Amino acid sequence: MSWIHALIIAIVEGITEFLPISSTGHMIITEKLLGLQSDEFVNLFIVNIQLGAILSVVVLYWKRFFKSLKFYYVLFVAFLPAAFFGLLLGDYIDILLESVITVAVSLIVGGIFLLFADKLFSETDKNQEVAYKKGVFIGLFQVLAMIPGVSRSAATIIGGMAQKLSRKTAAEFSFFLAVPTMLAATLYKLYKNHEALNTDNIDILLFGNVIAFIVAMLSIKFFINFLTKYGFKLFGYYRIIVGAAILILLALGMDLQIN
Repeated sequence: MSWIHALIIAIVEGITEFLPISSTGHMIITEKLLGLQSDEFVNLFIVNIQLGAILSVVVLYWKRFFKSLKFYYVLFVAFLPAAFFGLLLGDYIDILLESVITVAVSLIVGGIFLLFADKLFSETDKNQEVAYKKGVFIGLFQVLAMIPGVSRSAATIIGGMAQKLSRKTAAEFSFFLAVPTMLAATLYKLYKNHEALNTDNIDILLFGNVIAFIVAMLSIKFFINFLTKYGFKLFGYYRIIVGAAILILLALGMDLQIN
């Protein structure tokens, strides 16, 4: 992996991690379009640059992380479903990560759903606090994001809106929930593939995290403002267009499969 490859993938991660368009799906596709071979370090890099992205959440919302212990308890119970099913289905998830068709279909199906999400869910709960019951419910929605292309952000925000939270409150809780979820995923990946790190590539990994952090900071601010004003429809159209384009390219014989 070159520095240019690291820069491009980190930018894609920073932009897409907190948007409801699937960061994993976009990075898998980006990896293939760049002509990268999926070796241990490339796979490690794609997962671990999420550390930079989640650090942006802590920096932007640092006051919320020091507000109360209950904040952490709610995050913990919301995190548990993904932790359980992630350990249970880890090998199967790794197989799905190699399928561009899975990514494309998930993008299209999720996009169609987002077109109607604003009408399906309306804010009716005056109490916008995320309590334990709502946290668990949102955590169960997060499990759906283990399918590449679904989007962790989309799943958790929709889960929050299904609990009568506003788009803004649901999105912010999605950001907070990303911290323990992505931290666990990156540390687990680092533990399993630490041998892929060496003095020749660790600086590239650090560089990718810095870029992902900077871009994610900007992306979060944009997304909150855009989502509050305009909702999900534009993201739905985008997902459908990208997913359809991938299927068309595959039908035309282009090799987009991840090796």
